[in-house]
Amino acid sequence: MNALRNTKEYVCLIAALLLSAMGAARMASAENDATETKPAGEVYRTFYLANLTDQREAADLQNDLRNMLPKAHMYYAESRGAISLRGTPEEMALAQQVLSDLDRTRKVYRITYSIVETDGGKPLTTQHVEVIVPTGGKTAVKQGKRVPIVTGSTNQKDSEKPESQVQYVDVGLNIEASLEGNGDSLRLRSVIEQSNISDERSGIGGQDPVIGQTKLEGVSMLAQGKPTLLGSLDIPNSTHREEISIESALVR
Repeated sequence: MNALRNTKEYVCLIAALLLSAMGAARMASAENDATETKPAGEVYRTFYLANLTDQREAADLQNDLRNMLPKAHMYYAESRGAISLRGTPEEMALAQQVLSDLDRTRKVYRITYSIVETDGGKPLTTQHVEVIVPTGGKTAVKQGKRVPIVTGSTNQKDSEKPESQVQYVDVGLNIEASLEGNGDSLRLRSVIEQSNISDERSGIGGQDPVIGQTKLEGVSMLAQGKPTLLGSLDIPNSTHREEISIESALVR
């Protein structure tokens, strides 16, 4: 009887030792796996933007960084022009490379628009308009007058005379220039609009003027130091012709 009891106790002891050994092995294996899969320590850094100050450009940069670094945490501080980034050292190095490639000084160009009116090939008047445009940017200029046009009238309770409703229309020269692309593949998008008050009168109202309008819109490749003809047109009811050309020069 004592021998049987001793045998059972011995078996239980062996089983306990085996279970203990198996548990220790599992813990060691789990620790090894955790050590192998544990990511490198995260670091924090703030990148200050030197050239990309426009909100749209900053948003494009954030989208680029988020696509390149999907696991990193970032925040754009618009008032400081900075991006705060938290991630691994490898992610920081890649972010630095992306910023070095994108946050660069933009080149600036002087675009000269020449509007020449001719009669039988002889120049009559020439108007030059210069605008400064950065790559990826847009510049607009307006020159002219605001012409009042009566659009209706209303009766006021305290006055026997009706009060006229007036709407103002811009008349003159409007130019909008924007540069797209980079390097030797710069494209200039131009919108040139000219308007003037005609001697005619509208049949709707005796005082309403007729406004003549000419508009040219197009895209041309930028060629420094070489005049480029954008377009030309005949002026109605005359022998005059108008030609519009551009010339560009690098400012910085």
